Amino acid sequence: MNQLLHKSEILFIYDSLFNIPNGDPFTGEQRYDEDAKRILVSDVRIKRYIRDFLHSLKTETKDGLVNKYEIYVVGDKNLTDQGGEGSQSAQRIAYLKTKYKDDFELYESKAAAKGKAAKKDKNVINSEKLVKKYCIDVRLFGGISTKKEETFNITGPVQFAMLNPSLNEVELRIHQNTTVFSSSNEKKQGSIGTTSLVPYAVNCIHGWINPFVAIESELKEDDIKVMYSALWDSINLINTRSKANQNSILLLEFVYKQPNFKLYGVENTIKLKHSGKSVSALRNVSDYEFDFTEFFASLVSEKIEKVNYYTEISRIDDQFKKIQHSVKFEKMKLDSLI
Repeated sequence: MNQLLHKSEILFIYDSLFNIPNGDPFTGEQRYDEDAKRILVSDVRIKRYIRDFLHSLKTETKDGLVNKYEIYVVGDKNLTDQGGEGSQSAQRIAYLKTKYKDDFELYESKAAAKGKAAKKDKNVINSEKLVKKYCIDVRLFGGISTKKEETFNITGPVQFAMLNPSLNEVELRIHQNTTVFSSSNEKKQGSIGTTSLVPYAVNCIHGWINPFVAIESELKEDDIKVMYSALWDSINLINTRSKANQNSILLLEFVYKQPNFKLYGVENTIKLKHSGKSVSALRNVSDYEFDFTEFFASLVSEKIEKVNYYTEISRIDDQFKKIQHSVKFEKMKLDSLI
């Protein structure tokens, strides 16, 4: 059995300038809480940043460039058994069974040696073993298979809040754009479209790591380190039209002494101070300061073992260094994955 990991909570803060941090899949418009005037970023969006970044990383071998990390939930059709039947998850399982044929056959031979297991149960166990061993996103976030006679549902130990509100109020701006290509041969000009942009948002993502679920998904400490590096870099490096112009600001991990400990509402304790500027005029991190007073006070608790943090902004780093006498802060080392 794996060693029990520490229970942790995560806060990750990044900003967005004149883009769409998380569009609604049906309308493409930014998710928005009209009552609180806060934009919202979903857990699915954050996991997608991490998966896509890890999937983009390559390593050179004698056979050329290959993926550095195996990602299970990926939209790359080249990584599925395209001649197979069923859903994309079923075809992904079939592809992995072919790619790691030796391991899968070893699992099957060991299962056959035990003799009693039904074929369906044996296939489920073997497919789960395969994706847990090779797919880092399954160990982190879980995964499902709908492949006939090999269905499984692995719960992920790392989860983020379903919707995460920004720290600042945001007034969405209407943006018009034109297309060069016309919609049909009969039309000589492109079309004009409108969308809602976020002028500036300080996004605060709340997450947690469940140590008991981590045993079942076979999550490792190194997987968590890779996830943090991927989260930080993916925000800084993404260059799609709707997501470009984002910057990682602060990553926090508070580690609990016991797996049943919990601080109430720690994700709501970080505030923004922007004297001299209205909230609608904020455009970068120099336009405001973070007020950590309530946050630091909440961490002076017997439940907290330590707080790991990472930032590249010196004045934020200084605030954490000044408080180290009352809270055990340790600066993270984020390794480059590239």
